[in-house]
Amino acid sequence: MALESVQVKPPITPQAARQQHWYRLRFRKAGNLRLVSHIDLMHVFERMMRRAALPFANTQGYHPKPCLVFAQALALGVAGLAEVVDLELREPLPEDELLERLNRHAPPGLVFLDARALGRKGSVQVRRAFYRLPLPAPDDDLPRRCAELLERDRCVAERLRPQRRFVNIRPYLCELHANADALTMVIWITPDGAARPEEVVKALGLGPLLDGGSVLERTHLELMDEQPADQRWLPTIPRLIDAEIPPDEVVVAAPAEPQRIAAADVALIESPMSFET
Repeated sequence: MALESVQVKPPITPQAARQQHWYRLRFRKAGNLRLVSHIDLMHVFERMMRRAALPFANTQGYHPKPCLVFAQALALGVAGLAEVVDLELREPLPEDELLERLNRHAPPGLVFLDARALGRKGSVQVRRAFYRLPLPAPDDDLPRRCAELLERDRCVAERLRPQRRFVNIRPYLCELHANADALTMVIWITPDGAARPEEVVKALGLGPLLDGGSVLERTHLELMDEQPADQRWLPTIPRLIDAEIPPDEVVVAAPAEPQRIAAADVALIESPMSFET
C-alpha cells in the first residue's frame, strides 16, 4: 500500500513589532525650489536623505518608499516659509544631529528650521493655513476692499478642474488684513476643500500683481494635534448648488485654458524622406 505524503507547514514565528521613531520637521521651500512640484519634492527628499545616510524607514510592498507624511502639498510657485513633514526613522537620532545632516545635504532653497521627536506617528491634519502677499506699493483702498469682502456672505469662484464647478470661498476665509507692506490671510482647511489664496487675491483686484511676478508666501500651517482640546474643530461649510448661481455673481473667473492643437492637424515632419538623419 502506497504511503500518503503529508505536507507539514513550517512553524510560524511572530515578527517583532517595528519600533517607530517619528520626527516632525519644519522647513522652508523658497527661491527657485518653489517652482518644483510636490511629487518632485518627494524625490528630492529621498535623494537628500540617502546622501545624509539617515536610517529612514520604508513602506512595505513591491515599491518601497520613505515613510514621509507632508502636512499639505504646496501649490507650484508659492513659497513655503514653515512647511511641515513627519519622518519615520528605524533608529532614534538627536534632533540637532538630524537637522545638521539634512541641512548639510539640502539643495539651495531648502532649509530645515526645526526637528522634534514625536515618539509615535502623529496626525498632520491642517486646521488653518496662513498666507502673505508682499505689496510693491501701498494701496490705500485695499483695507476697505478687505472689509467689504469679509462682510459678504458669498464670493463665488469658478474652477475648471477636475470639472467645471463654482465654489463659495467666503466661508473658508477666516481672517483678512492689509497694510502698507503686505496682504495677509488665514484660510480654513476642511476635508471638503478650501479656498485658494490666489482666488482671494483676484477677488480683491490684485490679480495683476501675481501676473507681474509677485510671490505668494505660506508663512505658517496650524496643525490640529498641536492645538488645545477646545480648539480642535472646523467650521461646517455647505456646498453651493451650481443651478442657484447666476453668471453675474461669479467674482473670480477661471483662467482660460490654452487651446491644444491636435496631433493629426500638424505633422512633426513633412514626410519620412524629408527628415535628414
